Amino acid sequence: MTQLPARALPTLYVFLDEGGNFDFSPSGTKYFTLSGVSLFRPFKLHTTLDTYKYDLIEHRIKPRIEMEYFHCADDNRHVRNRVFSMLAASIPPDSVDSVIVEKCKTGPALQVPEKFYPRMLGYLLRFAVGKVAGGVGEVIVVTDSIPVAKKRRAVEKAVKTVLASMLSHGVPYRVMHHASRSHYGLQVADYLNWAVFRKWELGDDSAHSIVAAQFRSEFDIFRSGVRRYY
Repeated sequence: MTQLPARALPTLYVFLDEGGNFDFSPSGTKYFTLSGVSLFRPFKLHTTLDTYKYDLIEHRIKPRIEMEYFHCADDNRHVRNRVFSMLAASIPPDSVDSVIVEKCKTGPALQVPEKFYPRMLGYLLRFAVGKVAGGVGEVIVVTDSIPVAKKRRAVEKAVKTVLASMLSHGVPYRVMHHASRSHYGLQVADYLNWAVFRKWELGDDSAHSIVAAQFRSEFDIFRSGVRRYY
């Protein structure tokens, strides 16, 4: 049996999710949100969510035809409320950072997804990693599977550029792309980013108010900007 090496410092996992679209026109979403959930093992919520998922399956209370995984936009109101209550009880306070972008204030040169996304991700990671108390043995950034190669490369470049400049010498970091259905960390990020997107896009803070204590920062990136490009 292979013996795993001991780590003196814990590994920080940052699970990412985004809300809104890349349509920089009046027909697109008003806001784009990018959120990171920073967690250390053990992931205590995973067992609770797994139990609840199989309760839904066995009692045929399904938010979708097949309850394979949690997805906030597709889950029904009953399931969403229950999951948000679980998040409020189990996710440590100040674990979530969000970058909020009012898209009409984004300059034309930045309205290309391959430029826009890495720039916003860089801001987010500075909040997420820069506010960690104490040292970490490694930083692992986990995103949902990214099928577009150009976007995938842009994300990896942004993560490596930011973390290389922020982390102490010798602290390793990695970027991993997992299907959201394979990891509860990504499903948690989906729920929390859905809450912050609804708050800013629709003025609906009903879900966000349940998990407000879990948010460490919500940074409106162009809050002082006055110029609108459309």
